[in-house]
Amino acid sequence: MNLAPYAAREDRTRGRRHAEAPPQGRGEFQRDRDRIIHSAAFRRLEYKTQVFVSHEGDLFRNRLTHSLEVAQIARSLARSLQLNEDLSETIALAHDLGHTPFGHAGQDALDDCMKAHGGFEHNAQSLRVVDELEDKYAEFRGLNLSFETREGILKHCSQARAATLGDVGARFLKGLQPGLEAQLTNIADQIAYNNHDVDDGLRAGILSIEQLLDVPLFARFHGEVTARYSSLTPRQLRHETIRRMINALVIDLQTETARRLADAAPADIDAVREHGTPLVMFSPAMERDNRDLKRFLYEHLYKHHQVYRVMHKARRIVRELFEALFGDIRLLPPEFHAMADEAEAAGGVTSRARVVADYIAGMTDRYAQDEHARLYDLRQLR
Repeated sequence: MNLAPYAAREDRTRGRRHAEAPPQGRGEFQRDRDRIIHSAAFRRLEYKTQVFVSHEGDLFRNRLTHSLEVAQIARSLARSLQLNEDLSETIALAHDLGHTPFGHAGQDALDDCMKAHGGFEHNAQSLRVVDELEDKYAEFRGLNLSFETREGILKHCSQARAATLGDVGARFLKGLQPGLEAQLTNIADQIAYNNHDVDDGLRAGILSIEQLLDVPLFARFHGEVTARYSSLTPRQLRHETIRRMINALVIDLQTETARRLADAAPADIDAVREHGTPLVMFSPAMERDNRDLKRFLYEHLYKHHQVYRVMHKARRIVRELFEALFGDIRLLPPEFHAMADEAEAAGGVTSRARVVADYIAGMTDRYAQDEHARLYDLRQLR
C-alpha cells in the first residue's frame, strides 16, 4: 500500500534505544508488534479489569479484549487515511500494558500511594514496561521498541515525568504533537471503550435502553434500527445500534481528519509533530455527541453503586498492598525484594517505592486479591 507523505515510515524511523540488525522477513513496526504480543505484560491483560472485575462474568471486556478492539479500529482508520497500519496496530496493542489491576480505581489508588514519590501514570508505566521491566533478551532490558511505537504509547505525561524520559518525553516539554498514527490510536481507544462500555453496561443490567435514549448518538441509531427491523431480540437490538454508533464515529473521524490534512498539507511526519494542534479529530458536531456519551457513562455506569462498591474494595486492596509491601520489603517475592533493596541503596525510598509500584501494577485482578489475602488473612499462613 502507498503511504501518505506524512505517514510514519520504517525506513525513516528514529530507531531504537539499542542498535539492532534490521529484521528479516518483516518490518520494524511488525517486529515491535510481535515483541508486544509475546510479552508477559500483554498476556496479563486478559485478567485485568476494563470496567467489570473478572469474577463478575466471563463475557465482559477485559484489558486484552479492549486492546484487540482498539487495534481493529486503529488499523481500519490507518488504511483509509494511508497511514502506517502496522504502527497503528502496534501502539494499540501496547497502550494498556502498564495498567494496574482493577482499572482506573486501581490506578487512582496507586497514584495516591505514590504521591510522595512522583505519582503513578499508567501511560508512563506502559512505557516503563516496554523500556525496562520486560526482561527476556540477552543484550538489553525491555523490548527495545522503535521510537515511533514508544512515542505512541506515551499519550499523556506530566511535565515532571516527561523531563526524565529523554527523546519520547521531549514533545511534552516543547509543545509538539505525536505522529498521526499515535493521534489516531488515541481516539480509536476512546471509540472502543465508550461504545463497548455501553454494551457491557446493558448486558450487566446497569444501563437501560430507556436511559440511553437521552444520549443523542445512541437515540439516533436506536431509532434507525427500530424503524428498519420490527422484531429484534434485545441482543440484536443492542448490537445493531452500537455497531452503527462505532461506524458513524469512525467515518466522521476519517472524513474530518482527511479534511484537516488537506488544509494543513504537512510535508512529512516532522511537520505533523510541529503542527500547533492535533490533526486527527472528530467534526465539532460529532465531538459534542461523543462528549455527551462520555458524560452519560461517567454518571450512570462508572458512578453506579454496583460498580462503585466493587471499585471501593479494589482501591482498598491496592492501598493495603502498597502499605504492607512498602513498609516491609521482605514481604515482596525474592526477586522484587532484591530489586527494592538495590533500588533503595542507589536512589533512596522513592526508588524503593517505584519497585513496589511496579510489582503491584503488574498484578492481575485475581493475583492482587490472592496476594492481599496472603498478607492480611490469618487463615492463609503462607
